[in-house]
Amino acid sequence: MTVVDVYSLEREKISEVELNDGIFGVPIKIDVLHGVVVSQLNNRRAGSAATKTRSEVKFSGRKLWRQKGSGRARAGAASSPTRKGGGVTFGPTPHEYYHKVHKKVRKAALRMALTDKVQSDQLIVVNDFSLPQIKTKNFVGVINNFEVKKALIVTKDKLVNLEKSSKNVPWVKVIRYQGLNVYDVLKYEHLFLEESAIGKIEEALIS
Repeated sequence: MTVVDVYSLEREKISEVELNDGIFGVPIKIDVLHGVVVSQLNNRRAGSAATKTRSEVKFSGRKLWRQKGSGRARAGAASSPTRKGGGVTFGPTPHEYYHKVHKKVRKAALRMALTDKVQSDQLIVVNDFSLPQIKTKNFVGVINNFEVKKALIVTKDKLVNLEKSSKNVPWVKVIRYQGLNVYDVLKYEHLFLEESAIGKIEEALIS
């Protein structure tokens, strides 16, 4: 079992906690992490770019002028792609970028990402992240106590004061344990775990 220190918000060591090696001590496979991250980023794409074809633009289907005798080049409908305001040829249409990854693979990748934070000494366990008031300055002071520049904070329950105090701090993200994901764990340099959330994370990933 891996043992890590548990700190207060003032960075004072309070106790120690044992981490399940089946979650925080597994072999790391880069290809698995890469596949899950790519899947997450693809699933965030809107794929909503679209243009109208000549059958969709709003124009009359009447021939613009007679075929011969006018001295001008022959022309058909005003919706022709060669005319201003006409339809677009081979333009983008709504596209689905969703890429499914098996649930077991996602869980395995998350275990690997958590293991990486432990092995890199970038995991910080805090006994309680409750703040007495909504104040960004105080929140930044807490983060500075740990000398951290870019961090992901994972809590067990909804902490309104914490979430609102961190809202305007671009280099910090606060999520609850249900939203823990591979991309965010790898994106942020340090990972803060509320002690009470560790059991919930292990319970979700052990199966």
